[in-house]
Amino acid sequence: MKSIQALFILILGITSQISFGQFTDEINSNRPGRSMMAFSVGKSVFQTETGLHYVNEDHNTLDYKASGFMAEFDIRWGLFFEQLELIAEFQYQNDNYTSDALDKNRSALKKTLFGAKYLIYDPFKNYEEKPNLYSWKANHRFKWRQLIPAVAVYGGANLNFSDNPFNFAPVDVEEPKVSPKVMIIAQNHFGSRWVLVTNVAYNKIGSDFASIDYIVTLTRGFNAKWSGFIENQGYMGNYYSDGLLRMGAAYLFNKDMQIDASIGKNIKNTPSLFTGGIGFSWRFTKNYKEVKIEKDNGSKMDKKMKKKGEKEAKKRKDAVEE
Repeated sequence: MKSIQALFILILGITSQISFGQFTDEINSNRPGRSMMAFSVGKSVFQTETGLHYVNEDHNTLDYKASGFMAEFDIRWGLFFEQLELIAEFQYQNDNYTSDALDKNRSALKKTLFGAKYLIYDPFKNYEEKPNLYSWKANHRFKWRQLIPAVAVYGGANLNFSDNPFNFAPVDVEEPKVSPKVMIIAQNHFGSRWVLVTNVAYNKIGSDFASIDYIVTLTRGFNAKWSGFIENQGYMGNYYSDGLLRMGAAYLFNKDMQIDASIGKNIKNTPSLFTGGIGFSWRFTKNYKEVKIEKDNGSKMDKKMKKKGEKEAKKRKDAVEE
């Protein structure tokens, strides 16, 4: 665990390259998957992402069952800089828990998380791909630049001010009131239809609940309105380790609204988990102002040659006038 902590400190320490965020003409939602994209929503843009899910849990060893619903509500707000985004995540669950000795209702805020995300590298900054007017094959071939991801870092804090009946720790282990979370986010674009997002997180740092988590999401756009995704999420902690698979689809209602549906299943039966739900994303863009990014004018040598050419052109012009 110490080596993993050192790795995260090293990564966060060396990621100092600054880039610019991306405001899209159409809403860019993290839903229906659970991964977080590298790009922000845009300066002064306010976005909400909500979901309602049916949850079923069945533990073969402890011989209990639980079923109910889980509600999600995320707030994303672009603030100060185009590449900075503030994020609040809430998750509430209410279910009925039954076993041979117990039958009770459980309800609590399962997750309360406040954090910030910052885009530190954008491979498309100052890069403009020019089409080849003479070769269809050249325009459609695989481009190695697509393997270079946009990279963002995230830092946040989990808050827990009540007994959480949904954690998997022993009864005598208390969850901390505040615990940090850090994450590295990578996002690749393969052509105009495929997007691959990878999250690697170190969650609830310094507590008995600390875990290394990952999410890998592959999304494909089918047309201007429909998209689908598949996702793998993993947890590696002292009290709980698991892997989950999800799939679903999203429909773009208009440029600022999206609806979605998804299902998910884990790979173990201690407990076995199944979820299925729908979601809605909406953004407010009235206060957004386009950020103009100055493009790089080239290397020092290019600038020197350009300046020299301008001087020579001026001399020729003066000679003609004389």
